[in-house]
This record gives sequence, C-alpha cells and structure tokens, in this order.
Amino acid sequence: MKRLTKGIIAGSAALTMLATGFISQWEGRSLRAYQDIVNVWTICDGDTKGVTENQVATPRECDERLARDLRIYEMGIDRCLTAPVPGKVKVSFLELAYNVGVGAFCSSTLVKKANRGDLRGACDELLKWVRAGGRVVQGLINRREASRRLCLEGLV
Repeated sequence: MKRLTKGIIAGSAALTMLATGFISQWEGRSLRAYQDIVNVWTICDGDTKGVTENQVATPRECDERLARDLRIYEMGIDRCLTAPVPGKVKVSFLELAYNVGVGAFCSSTLVKKANRGDLRGACDELLKWVRAGGRVVQGLINRREASRRLCLEGLV
C-alpha cells in the first residue's frame, strides 16, 4: 500500500512550525542536561540521544536538535502509517512518537485504528499514554488532552 502520509509535515512550513511549537511547549527547553521523570539524561526540548551529565547546549544547537529529531520521527511514523492522515492529526501523532518513541508508537492500537481509517478512535487512543515510570503523571494527562484536541481539530 502506498504511504499516503509521507511529507505532510515536511512539505508544509506551517505544519512544521505547529509541530515544533506544540512539542516544545510540552517538553520545555533546558540548555543544561537534567534527569527527566524516569532519570534519563535530557537536554534542549526533551532530547535524550547521547546526552551526558553536565552537558550544555546553545539555543541554536537545541533548534537544530529538534529540527533533526522531528525529521527522524516523522520518517519513523511514516513507515507504519499506511492510511491518509491530515496535517494536525499527524502533528499530534508525531508529538506522541517524539515522547514515547517510534517503536512504541508503531506497535500501538492508535496506529492500528489510524490505518483502518478510524482517525477519531486513533485520536482517542492518545489519552491512554499518561504513564511514566509505571505511574500516571498529571503533566502527561494534560499533554495528551491537548494532543487529542489538536488531533480532533484535524478531522474537521
């Protein structure tokens, strides 16, 4: 089956900006490495790749990390999404994948529903991703509710 979602965000500056802003608002930006809620070293806008204790980044480095990561995560979700996905829906899916990883995203019920064309059901699945370190986190509840709202906006 042809991958119909490829390039929706990459091909649209407005959606790229929406994805960047949406993810950044939930991740926050830290120029100094810190341990996140599950004790993983993190820097910039939630980036964990290759981060070490005492690492420092500039705002420009954080911008470059986020832009690179969004391209990588978009390619990752494009490999498992086989049905058409409108822009805002894809931004909400990208936000989830950025937070939980492409592997978890691609093996989720959310993707199964999206690929069957049940985008409303897929949007509702976002609300299930509210745990970190085995416990429900209010910040993730808030984040997923906002992501679901964006997802549903994309269906209108």
